[in-house]
Amino acid sequence: MKDLTTGPEGRLIWNFTVPMLIGNIFQQSYNVVDSIIVGRVVGKSALAAVGASFPIIFLLVALIMGATMGFSILISQFFGARDMARVRRTIDTAYLFLFFSSLLMTGLGLAFAEPILMLLNTPAEILPSALVFLRITFGGLVFLFGYNSISAVLRGLGDSKTPLYFLVFSTMLNVALVLIFVTVLRWGIAGSAWATVIAQAVSFLLAVAYLNKKHPVLKFRVKGFVFDREILKKSLAIGLPSGIQQMLVAGGMMAVTRLVNGFGTDAVAAFTAAGRVDTFAVMPAMSLSAAISTFVGQNIGAGKMERVKKGLKMALYISGATSLLTTLAVVVFGWHLISMFNSDPAVIAIGSRYLLIVGSFYIVFSSMFVVNGALRGAGDTFVPMLVTVLALWGIRVPVSVYLSGRIGTDGIWWGMPLAWLAGLTLASAYYRTGRWKRLAAVKRPQVPAPPAPPQEEEAEWNVANF
Repeated sequence: MKDLTTGPEGRLIWNFTVPMLIGNIFQQSYNVVDSIIVGRVVGKSALAAVGASFPIIFLLVALIMGATMGFSILISQFFGARDMARVRRTIDTAYLFLFFSSLLMTGLGLAFAEPILMLLNTPAEILPSALVFLRITFGGLVFLFGYNSISAVLRGLGDSKTPLYFLVFSTMLNVALVLIFVTVLRWGIAGSAWATVIAQAVSFLLAVAYLNKKHPVLKFRVKGFVFDREILKKSLAIGLPSGIQQMLVAGGMMAVTRLVNGFGTDAVAAFTAAGRVDTFAVMPAMSLSAAISTFVGQNIGAGKMERVKKGLKMALYISGATSLLTTLAVVVFGWHLISMFNSDPAVIAIGSRYLLIVGSFYIVFSSMFVVNGALRGAGDTFVPMLVTVLALWGIRVPVSVYLSGRIGTDGIWWGMPLAWLAGLTLASAYYRTGRWKRLAAVKRPQVPAPPAPPQEEEAEWNVANF
């Protein structure tokens, strides 16, 4: 458990972010390793099939993972207020809710995978492979949900290191299994899916074993769970807007995927490869967003609003620096990055154009994500949802549809940075209003900040008026 309510804000946020960032890198390595091996060993059609499957998986799990965020925010606020009884009840409620939700999502995924693939205009040559990949993946959702629920609990308590250790081991296992299933046993895309499901199951079991051994108060048990309706309602009130946001994002991804599918297998394979690189590129911003959410939640719970403002400022500095470095790497080495996944010249050309256009605007994405993370940590998840929906469906999808008919796949890629610019503008404007302060689950008097010397007063004013 890590207390984020005392100490240097920037150092705390960075130290909390780094383990999550490394963990996210390892977690996403599942997809990247799968894609590289599948694209190189099986071919570009199999690579395209993996890419065509992702938006459907994202759509069905997004709503529930939003609820997971609600539980994590509540845990961080209750922990900041030192209310351990409600921390325990929140954890129990989260486990029960997510277990039954995973069963529901598995059933829906297995039942509707094929109709959704057909609705997305998936090219006929990749449809059977995509269907196999989806069915195996949905069969293992209970392990994905289980691991993420435990990770959310630990993050809410300020522990971002422990989930990393589980992921390192499971990622290494995933790499080994993919190599065996795809390159040795020649199971094709099914081998890739099975390797990922097994690796996720191992992560979950390791996380359960750790909790049972190291945290008796937080012990994961089969019986004796306490289900709290009020905590569930409060968590859903916080998390569902984020979950709905993610579903709408997934819907937008499906709309964009349908556009890409219309340009054929080369475009779908390029979009898949570039998307894998893109996922790594935006990971620092996403990890910082999660870190600032926990930081804000704990400090609001402790009544330390000045630390919230300082923490956000430091997070923006960090995200700006990391995103500029990422942009440089992606723009300069884009051609080589895409070629790792597939050697087809058409695939490489389309994918490198994606990275050139989208990668130039990572600083905009990172700033938007960090501001939205601060708002969510305060319990205000509705406005970030609204901002995302407006940017996605009001800017990205219409622009992509319009420009793709005039300049081809480049038009699809340009819709993304334009949506980020709109999202950052709206989120920043709302943050300045200060209305997000009213939605905290824990109401405590503000702890006054220590008196600052005269030369620091101007800096404090600037932070407050970010």
